[in-house]
Amino acid sequence: MRYLVILEKGESSWGAHVPDLPGCIAVAETRKEVRALIKEAIDFHLEGLRKHGEPIPVPSSESEFIETDAA
Repeated sequence: MRYLVILEKGESSWGAHVPDLPGCIAVAETRKEVRALIKEAIDFHLEGLRKHGEPIPVPSSESEFIETDAA
């Protein structure tokens, strides 16, 4: 499965979350590190859902860039 991951650069770190998996988040110092950590977080999250007999959410989030004339 492929889940949309939102990556956000903060002042001193990177954050990531998965809209289709509430509570699935990661934080790291670099973009590369946060990508690796969110992959682990997704795997762990799905493993926990399976273990507890809960349904696995079907990926449904999408992203799109919208251009604006506002500066």
